[in-house]
Amino acid sequence: MQLNSYTSKSRRELSFFWSVLPMVVMLGGISIGYFVFNIRAEPMILMGTATASFIAIAHGFTWDDILKSICEKISEALPVILIVASIGFLIGAWMVSGTIPMMIYYGLKLINPQYFYISAFLLGALISVCTGTSWGSIGTVGIAMIGVAIGLNVSLPIAAGAIVSGCWFGDKLSPVSDSTNMAALAAGVNLYSHIGHLLWTTGPGFILCSIVYSYMGMGIEASISTPENIIKLMASIGSVYHFNIFLLLPPIIVLYGSLSKKPPIPMLFLSTLISVILALVFQGFSASSVGESVVSGFKLSMIEGSNVSALSSDVSRLLERGGAISMFSSFVTVFSAFSFAGAMSATGSLHTVIHALTKGVKSTFRLVLTTIITTFTICACTANGTLPLLLCGDAFKDEYKRRGLAAKNLSRTTEDAGTVVEPIIPWSASGVYCATMLGVSTLDYLPWAILCYSGVIFALLWAATGIGIAKCEPSDATENIVEHQL
Repeated sequence: MQLNSYTSKSRRELSFFWSVLPMVVMLGGISIGYFVFNIRAEPMILMGTATASFIAIAHGFTWDDILKSICEKISEALPVILIVASIGFLIGAWMVSGTIPMMIYYGLKLINPQYFYISAFLLGALISVCTGTSWGSIGTVGIAMIGVAIGLNVSLPIAAGAIVSGCWFGDKLSPVSDSTNMAALAAGVNLYSHIGHLLWTTGPGFILCSIVYSYMGMGIEASISTPENIIKLMASIGSVYHFNIFLLLPPIIVLYGSLSKKPPIPMLFLSTLISVILALVFQGFSASSVGESVVSGFKLSMIEGSNVSALSSDVSRLLERGGAISMFSSFVTVFSAFSFAGAMSATGSLHTVIHALTKGVKSTFRLVLTTIITTFTICACTANGTLPLLLCGDAFKDEYKRRGLAAKNLSRTTEDAGTVVEPIIPWSASGVYCATMLGVSTLDYLPWAILCYSGVIFALLWAATGIGIAKCEPSDATENIVEHQL
């Protein structure tokens, strides 16, 4: 007891310099590591965690204090880790059952050249809403659609911008998206409440995209035939799977769960189970292949009685994906980010930094603007759109509650300035990935990736006018005031 009392008395409050130093070390390390040495962000985040821990110990905190805080933060992340793992299972099951390939197949088959841009946008949105992955959608339907654009001789920057907008629209609003779940988790918001509130900024962006892409497609000649590479791709997909209407059951289950606000994990596992049954009944895959697809991802080598080498060269890149193991990098990111947040929270450093940032901020508009600038800065410095969701959501949530603002305003703002902005930052992971997959430079498709920057514009508009800004419930507001006074 005496030791604990001594430890408590020996703790010293950190100044702004010592509070912000771990963040400077982390952001500086990530920036230098990424641009100079091509090092992933996670080791640099852990370097920031170590810096925060050493500073805490130097100010009288014990390792047990730090470890307890880190464990508390990581325990908060367990729900999203379970959802991320479930998403990996789901995508692998949807691939082996033929659900995703069927959506791609008929999406390509029904496209009218004059409606190419809007079709690319809507198809990308549909696939990413169902799968919850913007990268997966870019790597599948995005690659297929850019092939169509090349064959039709239409503008590749506009096509790429439409594809990117669609894929990130779906990723942002999908209940099975890891980034959407992380944003809701970090801000302490119910997932479906977060998704519904996103419509205030994403909905107008969707309408704006639809108008622009429809107008730009009017000049495309309607009589152009489907390119040969797309015909081969469709034939290859059709030779692997047996399509029927029952393959739509898995995404219908997920969409029903989203609309009826059912718990996401049971709905994901139910959809996965139905997909496994469909794969065994209709696709003829062995039980071991189906199990491997769910855990490790679908592989063309699982196809029996077919000459894999005769398939289109794009099929492997299109179909070989999914599985829980494929989500491991997301686990590492969550663990690293929440470890850093825990080390910072042990000393109250996050609150000190956020208090300094929001000092003198009187209006909701200024608070939202500060959140956007902070989120975007972290995203740009770290070349990662997930990290700012976790750090800013956790750091700003008390400030939003103290001002009587619902936490879903915060989760929406971090997505507007983090998740969907990342693919238009040329040096970010998503920007590099999209440019590589689509063969169009980030700066070329940036003006046409309308959804990726319209969210920030509408977020500021609503903050300035008060429209679409949710207040805390009276009971919550009272509780927040009491907590702040304590």
